[in-house]
Amino acid sequence: MNMMAEKERMLDDQWKKWGPYVSNRQWGTVREDYSTNGNAWDYTNYHGAISRAYRWNEDGIAGICDSKQRLCFAFSFWNRRDQIIKERFFGLSNHEGNHGEDIKEIFYYLDNTPTHSYMKMVYKYPINEFPYEQLVNENAARTKKEGEFELTDTGIFENNAYFDIFIEYAKINHDDFLIRVTAVNRSSTKAPLVILPTVWYRNNWTWGYGAYEPQLKSSFNGVIDIDHNTICMKKFYARDTSAETLFCNNETNSEKIFGTPSEAKFFKDGINNYLIHGTEDAVNPEKSGTKASFFIDAELEPGESRSFDFRLSPHEMDDAFFDFDEIVALRKQEAEDFYADIQCDLADEEEKNIQRQAFAGLLWNKQFYYYNVSKWLKGDPRQEAPRDFSRHVRNTEWEHMQNKDIISMPDKWEYPWFATWDLAFHCVPFALLDPGFAKHQLKLLTKEWYIHPNGQLPAYEWDFSDVNPPVHAWSTFRVFKIDEKANGKPDLPFLESVFQKLLLNFTWWVNRKDKNGNNVFGGGFLGLDNIGAFDRNMEFKNGDHLEQADGTSWMAMFALNMMRISMELALYNPVYEDMAIKFFEHYLYIAEAMENIGGAKGGLWNEEDGFFYDVLQLNDGDSVSLKLRSIVGLIPMFAVEIIDHEILEQLPNFTSRMQWILKNKPELANLVSHWEVEGAGGKHLMSILRKTRLKRVLERMVDEKEFLSDYGIRSMSKIYEDEPYQFTVDGQEFSVKYTPAESDSRMFGGNSNWRGPIWFPINFLIVESLQRFHYYYGDRMQVEFPTNSGEMRNLEYVADNLSSRLCSIFMKDENGERAFNGGNRMMNHDEHFKDYIMFNEYFNGDTGMGIGASHQTGWTATVAKLLKPRVS
Repeated sequence: MNMMAEKERMLDDQWKKWGPYVSNRQWGTVREDYSTNGNAWDYTNYHGAISRAYRWNEDGIAGICDSKQRLCFAFSFWNRRDQIIKERFFGLSNHEGNHGEDIKEIFYYLDNTPTHSYMKMVYKYPINEFPYEQLVNENAARTKKEGEFELTDTGIFENNAYFDIFIEYAKINHDDFLIRVTAVNRSSTKAPLVILPTVWYRNNWTWGYGAYEPQLKSSFNGVIDIDHNTICMKKFYARDTSAETLFCNNETNSEKIFGTPSEAKFFKDGINNYLIHGTEDAVNPEKSGTKASFFIDAELEPGESRSFDFRLSPHEMDDAFFDFDEIVALRKQEAEDFYADIQCDLADEEEKNIQRQAFAGLLWNKQFYYYNVSKWLKGDPRQEAPRDFSRHVRNTEWEHMQNKDIISMPDKWEYPWFATWDLAFHCVPFALLDPGFAKHQLKLLTKEWYIHPNGQLPAYEWDFSDVNPPVHAWSTFRVFKIDEKANGKPDLPFLESVFQKLLLNFTWWVNRKDKNGNNVFGGGFLGLDNIGAFDRNMEFKNGDHLEQADGTSWMAMFALNMMRISMELALYNPVYEDMAIKFFEHYLYIAEAMENIGGAKGGLWNEEDGFFYDVLQLNDGDSVSLKLRSIVGLIPMFAVEIIDHEILEQLPNFTSRMQWILKNKPELANLVSHWEVEGAGGKHLMSILRKTRLKRVLERMVDEKEFLSDYGIRSMSKIYEDEPYQFTVDGQEFSVKYTPAESDSRMFGGNSNWRGPIWFPINFLIVESLQRFHYYYGDRMQVEFPTNSGEMRNLEYVADNLSSRLCSIFMKDENGERAFNGGNRMMNHDEHFKDYIMFNEYFNGDTGMGIGASHQTGWTATVAKLLKPRVS
């Protein structure tokens, strides 16, 4: 076993210069939107993408590129029945889907290593004509109250009429790729398959900043020459030396897209037009251009499996494949050895399979992300940006943003742009695999070309100014501790550098989101889309405003995270004790504010219901509790910290100041649960939730009639299924109904739903918070679990049980069914589907069926951390 081979490569950044950094979708993004009205979904679309050169990023199937995306490689396929080659995965735009944008393809990420020395995925490509129109029309005909019409619903996979296309990459060196595509005809009839391994340059010459245009050329079949003045890759080889080469240019077909003729020739859609329409002059007979493919025209017998090999290399050689099989086998074995070490404490093969595919999805969802906001707003010398600044134009306050980095994406098709709070969750499972990359990601978002000069972290490209929960500090400390355990020493420069920037972010929150300076926070959206009775970004006409239980709780958590980081740094540099004191005091003020919002009676805590609610603060000084039970009322649990007494002994200044505050400000001390009472082993608890309140919140949370599902904690109480919550504000009536699956409204685009489904990020924090409470209380705190069951359990048991419920979404049950498959017989029982896992964006609150984005091995990959046994 050579588990060290991959770990040694991880020490050399050169091995990450090339990777799976090509997006699955670039059309329909904000970056490519040069419309006058800001309608990004209409300005570029799926069927236009084959003819339009992108300005910022490229997309493709199983694509790889260098870290600046100068040269790209991906696969295209054609079954000789479709009217367009499959150059990118198909899906519906936001307004085409009855629940927003949605991919309509089936593929699975099977394997990947941190340096991408070995990668594997499988694509299920139909043999018969792909049902593009049927998918569009049927979804358009469905209402928001109906489920989505999926590819499997069309019957396209009946009689196994599809190819399994396995795509593998193995690196000989950091810039030398062996590529194998294996097509398997799963049907009982002979079927044609055209394979187009394609290499191309990102168009960096059209926009008016430079005239240099790299070239691809071919003097004979089986080899494509790569000529670029800043990259080392020089040759693209096919093992089949008779493979024909086809060339065109990565240029927009202006006549097709804009209706204006162009003097240029051989456009981006040239290979497509040559094959589909027989347009002979669509490809360059001189065998040169900026986009090129090998043309592999195959026909597979029933059940036949056939492999095709290629190589991207900096070397010129007579036989590029002399050690191909040996290197692929070696890299595959090294991947096995690497994961054998990572999973050494997992005995169950099912759990290993799920965790490994979660890791694979994390690694495949890395993407080159390029967005210079200033250039995008103003346009280029040779591309106008007809923005109407008298109306809303996105991101005008973010001209300093210059992103040109490899970033972990939530899902490279559904969300091919970074989201800051998603990324914080990605980094926790990433730290188990590659702590260096996790730390880099957390630092990256705090760099001056990302974070706003005022201290705000960017949300996502649709609106960088939107507000997400402040979880960056939490993730930073979690990754710091995971890394310290793995490497045997603390990375203090990392912790300190992120902490310094988060000071700016904390100040931004205090200055911008505490409307009345009373330590009660808003924030509006806060990543929870439609969680409220109304749009929580709403501006009220008469000066009323929303005081948010989650916004304030997130800030209490943020303050505690910053306090804990300060204490850690103070162990090495006593200067940070002052910062720990500052955040301790600020936390106390937030806790006080939650008890009594701005002096008005009631606070965010409702004693009658034993739950936290948002409060509508009226302009006359009165307030109204919005008694809607959702995960908003569970988030106060996350503001919990346990401090070992031995740490306090090492921080005398902090301890002295803390004791003075607790002695001289009893109104604050009383708000902190059990601080002065040491728990087992000399531990101190800091929590918004005193023991009695924690029990009352948990009584709701673990009630199967409310939040507790067989698959985790629902985002909204199930009591609203039969009796929807009603509320009137500004003369408008609002109604909220428990909706366990897709959203039944268009609020925030309608492609996600927080009114019932199970979401991994919130559930992950619930599990972690319960573990922390148990660390303090031990068996001294027991709750009835589930509520009304008569069974009393400690909080560790509850946490472990919730973790098991979450993991069961992906595990086979006694009937061999995986809940996320939603009862789909083929996916659950067919031998070519049953062991493949999709990591959806969220899950049905009653059945566990996967919903939303299908490859969100961003935050849903936290299941990999839940599967890892805890060391007591």
